[in-house]
Amino acid sequence: MSENSLVRHGHIAVIGMACRVPGASTPDEFWKLLRNGESAITEIPADRYADELRDAGIRFGGFVETAAEFDPEFFGISPREALAMDPQQRLALELCWEALENAGLVPAHLEGSRTGVFIGAIADDYATLVHRRDPAAITQHTLTGLNRGIIANRVSYALGLRGPSVAVDTGQSSSLAAVHLACESLRRGETETAVAGGVQLNLAPDSFIAASRFGALSPDGRSFTFDARANGYVRGEGGGLVVLKRLADARRDGDPVLGVIRGSEANNDGGGSSLTAPAAHGQEAMLRAAYERAGVDPARVQYVELHGTGTKVGDPVEAEALGAVLGAGRANGAPLRVGSAKTNVGHLEGAAGIIGLIKTLLSLSHRELFPSLNYETPNPAIPLDTLGLTVQTALAPWAPEADTPRLAGVSSFGMGGTNVHMVLEQAPAEDPAAERSMDLDVVPWVLSARGEVALRAQARRLRSYVAARPELDPVDVGYSLALSRSAFGHRATLVGRDRDELLRGLDELATGVAPVTVAGRGGTAFLFTGQGAQRLGMGRELYAAFPVFAAAFDAVCAELDRHLEGSVREVVFGGDAEVLDRTVFTQTGLFAVEVALFRLIESWSGAPDFVVGHSVGELAAAHVAGVFSLEDACALVAARGRLMQALPEGGAMVSLQAAEAEVLPHLAGYEDRVSVAAVNGPAATVISGEESAVLAVAEAVGVKSKRLSVSHAFHSPLIEGMLAEFAEVARRIGYSAPRLAIVSNVTGELAGEEVCAPEYWVRHVRQAVRFGDGMRFLEGQGVTRYVEIGPAGVLSAMGRDCVAEAAAAFVPLLRKDRDEVEALLAGVAQLHAHGGEVDWERVFAGRGARRVELPTYAFQRQRYWLDSDLPGIEEAVTGEPLSWREEFAALTDPAERERVALELVRTHTAWVLGSRAPTPSTPRRSSRISASTR
Repeated sequence: MSENSLVRHGHIAVIGMACRVPGASTPDEFWKLLRNGESAITEIPADRYADELRDAGIRFGGFVETAAEFDPEFFGISPREALAMDPQQRLALELCWEALENAGLVPAHLEGSRTGVFIGAIADDYATLVHRRDPAAITQHTLTGLNRGIIANRVSYALGLRGPSVAVDTGQSSSLAAVHLACESLRRGETETAVAGGVQLNLAPDSFIAASRFGALSPDGRSFTFDARANGYVRGEGGGLVVLKRLADARRDGDPVLGVIRGSEANNDGGGSSLTAPAAHGQEAMLRAAYERAGVDPARVQYVELHGTGTKVGDPVEAEALGAVLGAGRANGAPLRVGSAKTNVGHLEGAAGIIGLIKTLLSLSHRELFPSLNYETPNPAIPLDTLGLTVQTALAPWAPEADTPRLAGVSSFGMGGTNVHMVLEQAPAEDPAAERSMDLDVVPWVLSARGEVALRAQARRLRSYVAARPELDPVDVGYSLALSRSAFGHRATLVGRDRDELLRGLDELATGVAPVTVAGRGGTAFLFTGQGAQRLGMGRELYAAFPVFAAAFDAVCAELDRHLEGSVREVVFGGDAEVLDRTVFTQTGLFAVEVALFRLIESWSGAPDFVVGHSVGELAAAHVAGVFSLEDACALVAARGRLMQALPEGGAMVSLQAAEAEVLPHLAGYEDRVSVAAVNGPAATVISGEESAVLAVAEAVGVKSKRLSVSHAFHSPLIEGMLAEFAEVARRIGYSAPRLAIVSNVTGELAGEEVCAPEYWVRHVRQAVRFGDGMRFLEGQGVTRYVEIGPAGVLSAMGRDCVAEAAAAFVPLLRKDRDEVEALLAGVAQLHAHGGEVDWERVFAGRGARRVELPTYAFQRQRYWLDSDLPGIEEAVTGEPLSWREEFAALTDPAERERVALELVRTHTAWVLGSRAPTPSTPRRSSRISASTR
């Protein structure tokens, strides 16, 4: 069927999956196990009641080593509640998160959506163990923790999903029945996205003994599917979930499609020789209905993943039904290939069907058929040749005839007669990758986690994954990290030119050499650099790399050139630094670069909470805030620079390491010749004026000083000769109330309507730049991120000395003597790391990036079991008993110590009460997960 037909007929796309089976913790590990023909069946481990089961004649099984482990902190669950929870609930939470990440979906983006959860589960082993214990061990969390019907609800609650939430129990067909129900829900429009599958953990000896006495278990500890030795199955455990969407929606959203569910059918045998005996008539009816609904000729199907338990009764019945529907009339006489994952990992009972589905999806995507194990001599009760069947016993390429898609079926049967079959087709061809309109060799990678330990573990996991896959494009990895992973509070960023450099960065992060940043929650201010930061070629590399920057720069230069004798662009990008250092081109060049840089960063991160500029930088800030149109702003900036340039050269400016209050007394007698030109910090004051007077004042103050290299004594009595003419220009332009909050250089506080008056801008030329006061004002408003818009990090260095908050982040977007594209992307990544808004889709626009599969979250698991003592409160919170003490002991600022202490108390209290951490307890939401998506 054509791709358009697939979409038109409402077929379902599998866009993500996760699994945990014996011998494999991920689909990739499962694929390796399958293609290598490995068996994960072992003797029963000691901690699974081996002695008791051995006495009952049971020696083998397939086991998940981490069944008792969990990362409750990640899901906002207290240790007390984690101990009371059935590990199947815990497994479902982890698998759901991993499946969504595998699909490239950010779970927080699904909160409040019509996302359905359908989970099959039939085991109550943990409840059995709990009820064996002292009734005093039962807690307030026991009821919800042991209720199997709440498994799906637990996932829906944790992620805020508002679609159907259904626990399914149809016996051993439960997990595939859950997928069937999910598909129907999607087709009805009841859900937009669905997570479906099942879990099964075999934790108590009772269920083993019951299965053995029923006669279901193989005494050999193997499933001999379709083999003459068939004598029962071996139990396995684990689980799997898939993420589903309507195919049309998946294609529209650019989701990865792992395979297509063409159709499915569920029925019940409705009678037979006994309640638990399979019936060929029921299975045959189900198969015919499934292929009719899917619109697929059964004779074209090349492979079926069997229920295939390896029982004396079940295998022949299944073979008979398959032969009647799919084996007859085969194309070119080629038999239908069949196999069973139960020969690799055992019978996962309630989760068996989903594991068969995931195995088949892996076959479809890797274009290979995996060997079914334990098959030597055909079961004499199964006439394979007559039925048109053959057991797949070796790894083989899956290459049907030309123009024939790979088609498969998956069966799962419940002991009470509920049968389910799914019809699968290979994924449609991927859309061609977007063409690269930008060829940048600098790539940002961003990582995050709920804690530092998890983040460094994530770096190790990613490093290993990427190193093993040289075909991965670093751009695709960066894009996928930024767009398909949650942005948690602990963050780290890397910027590199090639995979080797980025892998070295991951090594440094994994080993603790590179820092981890805790994202802040305050506001963001953009700082526009003033005169003195100019450099030849500033912005040239950004102009070549980013069309948004280039378009804005050209627009500004076109307006400026109308007022100047010469081209701003030619001067800025030219080769004569002396021309750029002329005030008229210094100020206009800075204005052009800063406006263009703002337009670029605005397109990536939106508007800031505040803008502030230093001297001429405030004109750029005022323009982007909406005070001036571009035409009027350029007229004002050009006049400012031209009139200053026309003044007689001379005078001096000196920077003093002194507070303004220390300097002012020494100006007595020099008021008409020297002024304070700038207050750049608590111990950074600039004086300006006549040279002899300035030097005399500097000597009198008696502190360390530095003479600035300037052509004129700005912000001093020496520039008063230009004020009248400048005022005339200022009166001719239009003004509008600012759309963004501006912090004034003149007052050091929030500017109001005064910035719409010509007189303000005249005062702005003459009066001191009160940058330090402005920084303290911003800090008082809760700003924690300061992004410098300019050619160098001048204001970032000064600003850091102005604020008391040690955690404040100063992020210059460009740096002197550093590649501009690399500096910009590093700055944007740092903004993200500190909690700032970044639209990564736009950052990667034009680079032809596509989403690729990456490792899922590195959960920090600990053992939570019936015999576990409740961990000490400190270790229960973080898993690192000394982390809070070490952090607290390292703090010297009283305010910071108070903040950390308060957060610690809140966190401990929340965890003791069984609430989410680290926010204060709220009784209604005891275990709700959330992730920042900043």
